[in-house]
Amino acid sequence: MNTQALPDQVCSVVIRVPVQQVWDEITRTGSVQRPLYNTVLDIDLQPGGRLRYSSPDRKHVFVAGEVLEVEPPRKLRHTYIFTMKPDPVTEVTWLLEEVPEGCRVTVRHAGWTTAKDAKKHGAGWMEILRLLKSELETGEIPGKTRLIYWVQGLFMWALPKTTRSSYADEQRW
Repeated sequence: MNTQALPDQVCSVVIRVPVQQVWDEITRTGSVQRPLYNTVLDIDLQPGGRLRYSSPDRKHVFVAGEVLEVEPPRKLRHTYIFTMKPDPVTEVTWLLEEVPEGCRVTVRHAGWTTAKDAKKHGAGWMEILRLLKSELETGEIPGKTRLIYWVQGLFMWALPKTTRSSYADEQRW
């Protein structure tokens, strides 16, 4: 197995809204964030704070981590544990930059040790950014995505033990 880190996955999109609006959306807590795979973010927005993206009922945690750096409304950096496959722990940086068209959002995901995982997550970030753009510019996400979320909700019972909130609590994620 390759233990050397692979190149970072870097994805970017320009969203036609102000930087603050993007920041408010990506750090919004307590309600479903449709662009982020229909999860609810719980975050202590300070270095050392806990971060979790959970199912709407909070029974499952899909991503956990620790906040490393916060510079509102421009930068959020945190560790990233994908609970379906919790190793390796990687690092995500959100960068928001004002541009004439609105806000350039760049996500840098670093620390990969397998090309397959890096590629899958890179594709996932492109989808998230596409959905974030749609949500913030139009107030909607595609109907096909809403249908996928509904179907996924039917199969929450089949998720691995590592996604259960109780398991994340035991791991101190």
